[in-house]
Amino acid sequence: MTQRLAGKVALITGGTSGIGAGTVRRLRADGAEVVFTGSNEAAADQLCAETGASFLAQRVEDAAGWPAVMSAIAQRHGRLDIAFANAGTERGDSSIEHIDITDWQALIGVNLTGVMLTAQHAVRAMRVNPGGPSGAIVLNSSMNAYKAMGNYVAYSTAKCALIGLGKSVAMHCANQGLPIRCNTIHPGVVETEMICGVIDRAPDPAAARAQFNAMAPLGRMAKVAEVAALVAFLVSDDAAFISGSEYGIDGGSTAGMMGV
Repeated sequence: MTQRLAGKVALITGGTSGIGAGTVRRLRADGAEVVFTGSNEAAADQLCAETGASFLAQRVEDAAGWPAVMSAIAQRHGRLDIAFANAGTERGDSSIEHIDITDWQALIGVNLTGVMLTAQHAVRAMRVNPGGPSGAIVLNSSMNAYKAMGNYVAYSTAKCALIGLGKSVAMHCANQGLPIRCNTIHPGVVETEMICGVIDRAPDPAAARAQFNAMAPLGRMAKVAEVAALVAFLVSDDAAFISGSEYGIDGGSTAGMMGV
């Protein structure tokens, strides 16, 4: 790995597993100081020991808890250069006919409001960086922003809304003359610990894996490291002129029809 993020400070939400944990590892390997949040403290302890990153227990939808998170980052590092709004959940989702209002509000709270709060506090911190405003924000959406799921109405809705949120953040910063960029990424099926668990618990694990692999025209799931590499690029100076954009990483899943 290069040290292209040396001297930069990154915040990653939902960093204790999956894409979040993979991005903690990647940004640390690229030289960044990394602070990550989440609620699984046991997993966080292991990741901190492995990478040298630091952990703050925080639920992204908890607006009252955000000032303490940002204060801790400012006290430890004195700046914020990178924010990856990764935390998300599908728990409790259902179809438009069957979703309970409490589940809807909880899902929107994490998947949309929590991302908004991440971006809001990141922009405010990046605005006052020593040496002047600067920074890069990435919002973790999904290919479901383009191909909605009927049985995941809240998740699909929130992930689609993140496109608008990312563009609004990007335009606000540009209109304010702030060199702070914001982009969204749109992963397809990623071979995370959670997906591997689903496969392992299936009656026929080989068939289950084949089904997941077949969802992408490239014939496999994405690797966590591949998604983390995209984030690392977008927050680097190599992407200095990229803002308000959407980046698919889905093996061609949203590109078109596979045919017969």
